[in-house]
Amino acid sequence: MRITVLFFATLRDRMGARQITLDLDEAANSVEALRHELSARYPAGADNLRVALAAVNEEFAFDHDRLSDGDTVAFFPPVSGGSVDQAERPEIFRLPSAPVDHNEIVAAITTERTGAVCLFSGAVRGQTAKDGHLPQTAYLEYEAYEPMALAKMKQVAAEIRARWSKVEGIAIIQRLGRLGVGDSTVLCACSSPHRDDGCFEAARYGIDRLKEIVPVWKKEHGGKGEIWIEGDYRPNESDRVES
Repeated sequence: MRITVLFFATLRDRMGARQITLDLDEAANSVEALRHELSARYPAGADNLRVALAAVNEEFAFDHDRLSDGDTVAFFPPVSGGSVDQAERPEIFRLPSAPVDHNEIVAAITTERTGAVCLFSGAVRGQTAKDGHLPQTAYLEYEAYEPMALAKMKQVAAEIRARWSKVEGIAIIQRLGRLGVGDSTVLCACSSPHRDDGCFEAARYGIDRLKEIVPVWKKEHGGKGEIWIEGDYRPNESDRVES
């Protein structure tokens, strides 16, 4: 059985590779067995593999899940449905490396009925007084498991629509690559006919949910070194979309 294994963020550093191909015995056909196999082959990454999240073919996977020939399995640290009428309920999902024009995004999710748009935009901090972070940051480096990240952004939008039916437009954007202090890093915007139709709550939910299930990580760089920032949310069965 031949599978492709992808590593992201801290795992990529520990394993010394972003992607490998493995030929496995048919008996070793579970995510748990693959963890053990990789730990034996790459002892430098064993501790990280033990606690890493997993995805099979761009959906969250768990140790009991079975593997098949040709699968793509990804390991990574915790991350810091239905058709939509794009004219009436526009959606935007992007992973750009270039700066984002906020006015363009607001215009893109505004319809004839829109009377309110709530936009959250995160930025790179130069100083952080929080355990696990560098006190002074020169720049951040963002990376993503891109196909899965876009799929999970769409899942977040579907969850927003299930909770706030009057929300019209949704934009979820995460920049990748090197970003300096003050640069915009992430954006979640929602539009609705009125300000009390859920756009505030939906935008807040969107950014919080992005940081739980969308596989994006950042590395802080500063005068005292560099460090990958990992989250503590561990997805469960309810966080994956069954095909």
